[in-house]
Amino acid sequence: MARVELQHVSKSFAQTEVVHDVSLSIEEGEFAVFVGPSGCGKSTLLRMIAGLEETSDGEVMIGNRNVTDAEPADRGVAMVFQSYALYPHMTVADNMSFGLRMTHRPKPEIAEKVGRAAKILRLEEYLNRKPAQLSGGQRQRVAIGRAIVRDPQVFLFDEPLSNLDAELRVQMRVELSKLHKMLGNTMIYVTHDQTEALTMADRIVVLRAGRIEQIGAPIDLYQNPDNSFVAGFIGSPRMNFLPATALPGGRINAGGIEIASPVTTPLNPGQNLQVGLRPEHLDERDGVGIEANVDFVEQLGSTSYLHATLPSGQLIVAERRSSQPRAGDKVMLRFAPTSVRLFGEDGARIR
Repeated sequence: MARVELQHVSKSFAQTEVVHDVSLSIEEGEFAVFVGPSGCGKSTLLRMIAGLEETSDGEVMIGNRNVTDAEPADRGVAMVFQSYALYPHMTVADNMSFGLRMTHRPKPEIAEKVGRAAKILRLEEYLNRKPAQLSGGQRQRVAIGRAIVRDPQVFLFDEPLSNLDAELRVQMRVELSKLHKMLGNTMIYVTHDQTEALTMADRIVVLRAGRIEQIGAPIDLYQNPDNSFVAGFIGSPRMNFLPATALPGGRINAGGIEIASPVTTPLNPGQNLQVGLRPEHLDERDGVGIEANVDFVEQLGSTSYLHATLPSGQLIVAERRSSQPRAGDKVMLRFAPTSVRLFGEDGARIR
């Protein structure tokens, strides 16, 4: 395992800068997830760590080595792509051992490493099969096995589960988390799926437009986002945002409802704000009430999500664990003022 450090890394394509002065440290043995919307630069950042893209500026450190100008094969990393990239004419064993055979490693060493990886990934009975005879999840495990046999210091994953169906994605998330605990290697994982980020990461790096918005443990980003972008991106369903105005006396008007300010920072009367409320915070028995008209109900077994409209016309999503309203019903959504997250007009968190 090795520490990965990016020092003021930037990347430009022609005149367009896509990664802007990123500095970041990933500790030995950490499972770090880069997450953000499409085009935010997360895969480009991963490819610069791998050496598949040159940096326009800055340095990449792996372990104690500056690998900014090193070839990908000399960086001590192994990458697993969204595409399985398996050779269809080769068996599972041959696919996993291909890199070792190309570097003329001894046959006993190759057999030992392939056998160990197959045991870890539960592929022992499939070693003589071709990729066409495997399921999507099994093919992805073969691609991971091909990375394991290289004994890398750092594993890099570029949206490896996006081609799998929903059930397989859940299964593979569990398997990758177990694999990390078993191997203890540093792992960097790229995804646009914030559910994957929340369930797998030791730390999440949230990116937008080539810049880091926030870094932290999943629960920290969920409960204490630094801005409205992180608050809206992390969590499913996303946080509700209601326009609000600061009133005299430390109070706030949000959609006609007055509440005490949940922050210690003094607010200027008339100041434009955003009130953030997560769907699960709108299912309280007591507290501040907002009347809403139910448009649609998502039934998810023990939990339902109400998609509703406020009298102001604002759309809102609320969780329901007990009563089950129907479309067209009027409901009272209640929340505790302490559950409010407050943001300025520019999206910055007010604490």
